Amino acid sequence: MPSSSARKRGAAAKITSGNVKVDSPDSSVASKATSKASNQSSFFRRIVTYLSILLCVASGVYFYVNTMLYDDPTAVPIRAESKEDSYPWTSVELPGRGVGVVATRDIKQGELLLREKPLFVVPKKVSASPGSLLLSTLAKLNRVERAEFYNLSMVNFPDGLVPDSEIFHQELALAIFQTNSIAAGENVGIFPKMARFNHGCSKAFNSVYTWREQEGGIVTYSIRDIKKGQELLTTYTDTKRPRNERRNYLKTMYGFDCQCSVCSLSDEASLASDRRLSEMSELRAKLSSWQNGELTGKQAIGIVNRIWHLGDEEGYWSERGSLAADGCWVAASHSDAEATKQFAKLAHKWYTIEVGGDSTQAKEMEPLISQPRRHHMWGKKKREFVGGPDVVL
Repeated sequence: MPSSSARKRGAAAKITSGNVKVDSPDSSVASKATSKASNQSSFFRRIVTYLSILLCVASGVYFYVNTMLYDDPTAVPIRAESKEDSYPWTSVELPGRGVGVVATRDIKQGELLLREKPLFVVPKKVSASPGSLLLSTLAKLNRVERAEFYNLSMVNFPDGLVPDSEIFHQELALAIFQTNSIAAGENVGIFPKMARFNHGCSKAFNSVYTWREQEGGIVTYSIRDIKKGQELLTTYTDTKRPRNERRNYLKTMYGFDCQCSVCSLSDEASLASDRRLSEMSELRAKLSSWQNGELTGKQAIGIVNRIWHLGDEEGYWSERGSLAADGCWVAASHSDAEATKQFAKLAHKWYTIEVGGDSTQAKEMEPLISQPRRHHMWGKKKREFVGGPDVVL
């Protein structure tokens, strides 16, 4: 950088050079013009200086707000909800229940409620410290993504930890993750929007989510009609078990006493519900013995139909696509073409409702409705008339 004396010398030389170039009988005119230009130049320099100062101040404020305030994961800003205009629901604060999701309009059975990619995924089994793995994963996210994670609810956070210590941050991340993570194929992931859906048992839940490996995300569909203002509920566990077992599990894992419409039934009604759900679960296990030859095809189809009727009585409408697909499998294996077509049609209907008409499961059923012999299990077992679904198609 030149010295100040060098800069002064340059200015004087320039002015001197300017005066030499002027060829005017009135040297005062040239002097006035030069003075005016100099004043204008000085004015603009001051403006530029002021603007530079303002820019520096604004940059400092921006740096402080975005770095000094938000880099601490325990002091992140409230997450700004992304636009949900395309979804028929909104996140709201529910008295005594925290954040939940309610319908903003009437929703029909089989509507797409959400399509979401994970914030991140981790393997189901790890050899390193889970808390350490989560912190290293979170460090790769940007500030907004970390805010999404740390604004989720949590339970089972240990007491007595030293604030801001390494173990504190590990346990904090682990508590949030275990409270909100869901299966994502071979991994487990965090889906911030899906995490806002609260739990319901048996017929209380009205929404189901499915991981799509080819898309690397989940889709969520309504399995029954939902009225405007009604809460959208999914399920956090297999609820085909007695009320006491469900409640104990939910209290241990998620820290709440389930008060859904099923858990709030009278003792008599709850016992009847428990019997139906337990029988459905037992029959599901029994159905698998057909593959070992312990059941005839007709007996297996009888079990499928019995599970279906129990679901009607209970109001449990989840997993119907896969149940009908099992019936299709049995019928095709015993070369019962008509039963294969009927179960394929039923499976396609319910797969469309539960996981979407564009899903792999629904698409696999489509050709079997008209061409049952295309089933890959066709004729694998002794030919038998097994009968179709005992429902109106």
